Amino acid sequence: MPTTQVFAELSALESAREQDLEEARSIQSLMLPGEALCAGPVTVSHEFQPVTEVGGDFLDYFLLPDGSIGLYLGDVCGKGLPAALYAALAVGTLRGVHKIGQSPSDVLCILNRRLTIRGIPRRYTAMQYALFDPACGSMHIASAGMCGPFHISQGSSRALELSGLPPGLFPNATYETYPLQIAPGDSVVFCTDGVVEAQNDEGESYGIERLTALCTSTFQLSARELLGQIFSAVGEFAGGCTQHDDMAATVFHYAQV
Repeated sequence: MPTTQVFAELSALESAREQDLEEARSIQSLMLPGEALCAGPVTVSHEFQPVTEVGGDFLDYFLLPDGSIGLYLGDVCGKGLPAALYAALAVGTLRGVHKIGQSPSDVLCILNRRLTIRGIPRRYTAMQYALFDPACGSMHIASAGMCGPFHISQGSSRALELSGLPPGLFPNATYETYPLQIAPGDSVVFCTDGVVEAQNDEGESYGIERLTALCTSTFQLSARELLGQIFSAVGEFAGGCTQHDDMAATVFHYAQV
């Protein structure tokens, strides 16, 4: 086969691959919220930055029929197209249970059970799921293998130490729901590991301490403004170094009225 023909065929294959990845990215974007959620004093917003054309992080937030607000954030093991496909499986599984008023711990139990039934070697997902009841200002959170979330209140910030096995690994895993009282002016930051594990050219990670310090110094910002500060600070810290994990974050803000 002539060399020119080989190059032409390779170029056509590469072009087709790029088109497939672009379509996959478009499909993945449809699994993300199209805009911030605004419900009375509550605003929920997000940012998602995959390291390749598509990524393994996923998230959503929504109003439930009883007036409560639900949100989740997940991080699939791996990256690229295989991780994105597994993320789509997790989101599809979640959408069958997450909007019917189940407690956060029950949602994670159901997700875990269904993912282990469809077990895929070396694939699982870390995740956090939260419900906020505006009637009493209480948020209930269940966590499975993720850092935080981070509660910002009255000019201070702390990482909540929650535990739970990532869904998709062990069929009998159980989860606990953590109650968190939210006061006017408070925010809660949910983020995937890619944010706190972003590295600079010396191999140093951004880390939880820097994130909590940033949240403390910017506690009066809106959800969108705080997201901008977080990703700007992480980008400045990384200094243009290539990162190896997707970054996603959701900020819940309960405004003072």
